[in-house]
Amino acid sequence: MTLQVQIVSPERVLWAGEAEMVTTRVVEGGDITFLTGHVPYLGSLNVGLLTVRPAEGDDVTFAVHGGFVEVSDDTVSVLSDVAELPETIDVARAQLALERAEKAEKDDPSDTEATEARRRAELRLAVAQGDTAAAH
Repeated sequence: MTLQVQIVSPERVLWAGEAEMVTTRVVEGGDITFLTGHVPYLGSLNVGLLTVRPAEGDDVTFAVHGGFVEVSDDTVSVLSDVAELPETIDVARAQLALERAEKAEKDDPSDTEATEARRRAELRLAVAQGDTAAAH
């Protein structure tokens, strides 16, 4: 038995198909994994790695920057503000964003926007480089 999964951003459907599991980071409490038979769930996505384990083939990873996840009747729907596949991430741009955010944090350690920008840039770089351990 598998899950029906759809990963959607404002621009397009990024991934759709059958999967054994989906793991993502939610605002309400860290990482959560959805398997078949999961109780209905609705949660807000945090900045973090989203991993889909397809019924066939290798895991598919995304850098996710907010949105929602809904689970019902073995269907997982992810509606993300921004979701990026590794091959769509502009590494040079993410590196520049990281450098800007680190400088802003150094100038003002209480700058929460700079901290969030750093987290997003670090996630993008980790996902682009296939470093899922660093993305957690």
